[in-house]
Amino acid sequence: MVDERPLVMHLVFSFDVGGLENGIVNLINRMDPALFRHMVVALSHCSPGFCSRVQRDDVEFISLEKAPGHGVKLYPKLYSLFKQYRPSIVHSRNLAALEAVVPARAAGVPVRIHGEHGWDVSDPGGTRVRYRLMRRLYRPFVSHYVALSAHLADYLVEHVHVPESRLTRICNGVDTTRFHAATEGRELLEGSPFNASDLTVVGTVGRLQAVKDQVTLVRAFALSRSLAGAASDKLRLCIAGDGPLRREVEEEIVRAGVGSQVWLAGTRGDVPDVMRGLDLFVLPSRAEGISNTILEAMATGLAVIATNVGGNAELVLPGETGALVPAGDPAAMSEAIAQYAADGALRREHGLAGRLRVESEFSLDGMVERYASLYQSQLEAACARRAAV
Repeated sequence: MVDERPLVMHLVFSFDVGGLENGIVNLINRMDPALFRHMVVALSHCSPGFCSRVQRDDVEFISLEKAPGHGVKLYPKLYSLFKQYRPSIVHSRNLAALEAVVPARAAGVPVRIHGEHGWDVSDPGGTRVRYRLMRRLYRPFVSHYVALSAHLADYLVEHVHVPESRLTRICNGVDTTRFHAATEGRELLEGSPFNASDLTVVGTVGRLQAVKDQVTLVRAFALSRSLAGAASDKLRLCIAGDGPLRREVEEEIVRAGVGSQVWLAGTRGDVPDVMRGLDLFVLPSRAEGISNTILEAMATGLAVIATNVGGNAELVLPGETGALVPAGDPAAMSEAIAQYAADGALRREHGLAGRLRVESEFSLDGMVERYASLYQSQLEAACARRAAV
């Protein structure tokens, strides 16, 4: 029997642990299965462990094992893939996957949506002329754009010259059932050396890579211990995640002399539990779109300290739900950490405000509804164009 549901092919550089990828998992799991079929294609590799987070059994995952360099060598394979599966929608994400819209159009894919989720550390502000020109070059092959933040939407309009009629802003959403506040203070976290109730645990969750800049967080934590007064003796740091920056983070921990106060928790499959095992969340990134981890921390009822980059200012309201500090500035970050470490009432007040903000403005169901509506409207517009020819 032929499955007549339109196929959405999600095209990414890699499908592994990360905020962008987690957003795809949430989208597939939450969207009404009667509306669309889904497939995930990674130019590089789909991690089996991460793929298992998709709860539907009708989703196929394909790894193209792309070699370094421009993806033009993959064009024949991508063209054949599009012809074989005949997706109604190809939804690519970020610059690393944008080039795939060329063979998608050549293969006759009617809807080619491209999402901008943020920038890499090599271009943290989207200022590199080369990358702007690349985005302009591929613009005619994209039928519609999605920007995760107002900052990214402005960038696409002003610098890539995307018409506003071809652009939709859809912020990330968070599962407020899965991510919820601890019932009574910080919860015990399996494996943590910092479960004592009299400690104040500062933490972050994310892949250890340059753009996430956990090294600055370690420096800020070390500095905050001299600023927090009596609270400094009870201050601890948890860094959950793994990646290529791990050695630099370990070296900075040793250099700062805070080895007994920092726990490198590694990759965790229980992120909601990790969040509930913290008293304060810090995101030290040098670049962001709309951060899933900030939303998850806010949903957990944590005050959030974040760098003032990308869409972070659209999530964290200074003085209400947390604090914003300059990227790469351990001194400013340490002052914010010290303030929250010394004032438990302030942490709780801002954490509650963050939870309420997520519930009202960043629900996961709302995000899924907006994507489903976009997919349907773009398919209807493509059908209308065909009928008019």
